[in-house]
Amino acid sequence: MTPLVGIVLVSHRAEIAFGVRTLIAQMAGPGVVVAPAGGTDDGRTGTSYSRILGALRTAATGEAGAVVLPDLGSSVLATRLVLTDHPGIHAVLADAPFLEGAVAAAVTAASGAALPTVLKAAEEARHASKF
Repeated sequence: MTPLVGIVLVSHRAEIAFGVRTLIAQMAGPGVVVAPAGGTDDGRTGTSYSRILGALRTAATGEAGAVVLPDLGSSVLATRLVLTDHPGIHAVLADAPFLEGAVAAAVTAASGAALPTVLKAAEEARHASKF
């Protein structure tokens, strides 16, 4: 089976990252690797370079790569720093709503779509009407 695009969830709170992972893993199924990177290393609110790097190494395996969904501005900065320091990691940042983008990305990844298509699905989630 061809490797599927992975999903990385970068949140300022571990509970948020793990909660969203639980939700989207149920929707996408077991084939999509969803790696949370939430909170600081000592459990506080914030982001962690090492947690982001670990999640990227878990989800961005093989040729498929990974889409990274950050929750707030500084999670973008922290993720960019990790990706700059580790250019061999095949991952892209999504400018997308955290939850809706994660759902769209994971479901699209589960279909076997390539990285650009999964990224586009995440970013297009901002236009989805709820009613």
